[in-house]
Amino acid sequence: MDLRELISKQTDFSLEIAKHVMLKEAKESNLVFSPLSIHVVLSLIAAGSKDQTLDQILSFLKSKSNEELNSFSSELVALVLADGSQSGGPRLSFANGLWIQKSLPLKPSFKHIVDTVYRAAANQVDFLTKAVEVASEVNSWAEKETSGLIKEVLPSGSVDASTRLVFANALYFKGAWNDKFDASKTKDYDFHILNGSSVQVPFMTSKKKQVVAAYNGFKVLALPYKQGEDKRRFTMYFLLPDAKDGLPALVEKMGSEPGFLNHHLPLQEVEVGEFRIPRFKMSFGFEASKVLKGLGLVLPFSGEGGGLMEMVDSPVGQNLYVSSIFHKSFIEVNEEGTEAAAASAGVIKLRGLLYTTKIDFVADHPFIFMIREDMTGVVLFIGHVLNPLKAD
Repeated sequence: MDLRELISKQTDFSLEIAKHVMLKEAKESNLVFSPLSIHVVLSLIAAGSKDQTLDQILSFLKSKSNEELNSFSSELVALVLADGSQSGGPRLSFANGLWIQKSLPLKPSFKHIVDTVYRAAANQVDFLTKAVEVASEVNSWAEKETSGLIKEVLPSGSVDASTRLVFANALYFKGAWNDKFDASKTKDYDFHILNGSSVQVPFMTSKKKQVVAAYNGFKVLALPYKQGEDKRRFTMYFLLPDAKDGLPALVEKMGSEPGFLNHHLPLQEVEVGEFRIPRFKMSFGFEASKVLKGLGLVLPFSGEGGGLMEMVDSPVGQNLYVSSIFHKSFIEVNEEGTEAAAASAGVIKLRGLLYTTKIDFVADHPFIFMIREDMTGVVLFIGHVLNPLKAD
């Protein structure tokens, strides 16, 4: 299977999860998360699974085999997630970490995948007597790998003496707009909230042509980031429903139609009439395992169905299960560009149309945003803004 097809499946997975999180976990709050980060943690867990548990993860990730998942992850790390700041593109950092009880040896085959495919640093630790210290170590690692933006990916009490392994993944992105906004033109306007009230927030504006297209019931804006000599093209997309209260219907559509994103990408610059998007900054954390269970991925969290037998060279392998996967993200969008970060940690325990007229794009009510690499189509971050004044 070629990379584009795998990425298309990964995008469908991303939008399906986004729909669930937007409609259930973040109905009343701003949201940002990295489906890619969660995908990587699940791929790592798949590499250590067998039998029905493995089958269920593969089916959930729309993948045929561990080999396919591993080669996909390996290409992603090399192609999409390399730092571009030296060549004038976005600054990007992607890291994986593994913390394992020091008395448990990793199976050589699993260690090989951890080392070579996921390039995860493996740390031997003592969960039995120092669980709190290990949790603190994982949190410090995530904070360092995300330039201080993600403070606590593992909440208090999530790691204890029954923990045997923790996987963590951290993603950091900082990109400057191709065309920066003039901060002196930023002014306050009303932003309409879903409950019918409105708040005054700073809106950025520009008279330049924009890559924007109108579809049935919504518009899509593409704001590209500077790429310099970098071959990749990173873009932030804004999906704005026409109706002030149209976000839930757009989320439903986005998460239910296969190939939705590829069919709704604006491709050309057009003259814009009124053009305003708000500045915003937010962080969001949630227990991703709850969402995954709600979508039908249950076996890795139950210890049944073959479980995580391929991770450790020890009889306790048959009693390992994933107790939880935590995810935390941050994003800031302003006149200069975007800074975003995400971290996921899995804790394993014992048991476009052509328009000649100008298009208005005024994001003065709730909208969806995502950061995507356009050469491959990989979605790094996705979220929605319900109220730009709220930071979390």
